[in-house]
Amino acid sequence: MIVGVPKEIKDNENRVALTPAGAMELTKRGHTVYVEANAGKGSGFPDGEYTSAGAEIIPTAKEVFDKAEIIVKVKEPLDPEIPMLNEKKILFTYLHLASDVEMTKKLIKSKVIGIAYETVEKNRLLPLLAPMSEVAGRMAPIIGSYYLQKPKGGYGMLLSGAPGTEPARVVIVGGGFVGANAARIAYGMGADVTILDVDEAKIRDLNNRFPYAKVLMSNEYNLRNALKGAHLLVGAVLIPGAAAPKVVKKGMLKFMVEGAVAVDVAIDQGGVLETSHPTKHSDPVFVVDGVTHYCVTNMPGAYPRTSTIALTNATLPYLLKLADKGLEALKADAGFMKGLNLYKGKITFKAVSDLFSMEYTEPESAIG
Repeated sequence: MIVGVPKEIKDNENRVALTPAGAMELTKRGHTVYVEANAGKGSGFPDGEYTSAGAEIIPTAKEVFDKAEIIVKVKEPLDPEIPMLNEKKILFTYLHLASDVEMTKKLIKSKVIGIAYETVEKNRLLPLLAPMSEVAGRMAPIIGSYYLQKPKGGYGMLLSGAPGTEPARVVIVGGGFVGANAARIAYGMGADVTILDVDEAKIRDLNNRFPYAKVLMSNEYNLRNALKGAHLLVGAVLIPGAAAPKVVKKGMLKFMVEGAVAVDVAIDQGGVLETSHPTKHSDPVFVVDGVTHYCVTNMPGAYPRTSTIALTNATLPYLLKLADKGLEALKADAGFMKGLNLYKGKITFKAVSDLFSMEYTEPESAIG
């Protein structure tokens, strides 16, 4: 197979979809790897490391897209990239279709075969989403602490507090990979942490992991009470492949202190806050009712070295299967098959078709 790795073009996206180590594994198996010039530079992987690993550097994205059978990316394709996709291409990346109906329509029209990292399953978990959820979750308290600074418009409260003072109150909505990792950092920094989730098993697990945190069943009553006087809110609710539920309504912001911060990590899937809308690293925040909202859709791109390595550790085994066997790799692995969101003009992921009221095709029948 011919695998193409274009340079990411989303705002301040410095991750790359394949490390030199991954390129070496592919070329050892007889596959051809084309990498766009400087694609790995932002993650600390110069072109020379790819050529040493057996890959070939290609000057432009168009050449990479034209030559490749499998296009492996980090983020969803943007408008300049979509015209380079067609029914002969397999696109393997984070798609997040539920957050963007217009992009979904364009990708359907392109007839690309789209496999989404975020819906691949293994043992009822999401192995390709997990590493970036962990990074974004760990980032959330750091970002929140930064914007709580008075010069940044914040309340002026240190997350950990100081001797003789109270720590900041952190509320985390959702106790999955994002929420648990946000709790780990906030808890470690000495904040007063409250975590809300609807899953009793997760609540028990989080209670054991963070014995001095408050771990509550997520409902409107508990959420309203938790938000009273809160300084930082982390949105961390996920429904695989579907739009995130708007758990935090606009009227709830009044319960937080003036100058509080909300980090909506779920913004890739539409966001947990009713007041959220996507932002980018070059313009990351906006204020609603006195609460600074951070809603960057590619948070881990801020730490590309860590994120690239963590992501490709997870994606490479699947990419190797795809390169070795093509779409037969999906037929042999039901969890991998769940990653198929688009197939030659058809939607093959039910949550997306339901959300947009579009026709759904079973992935197994689409491939045939």
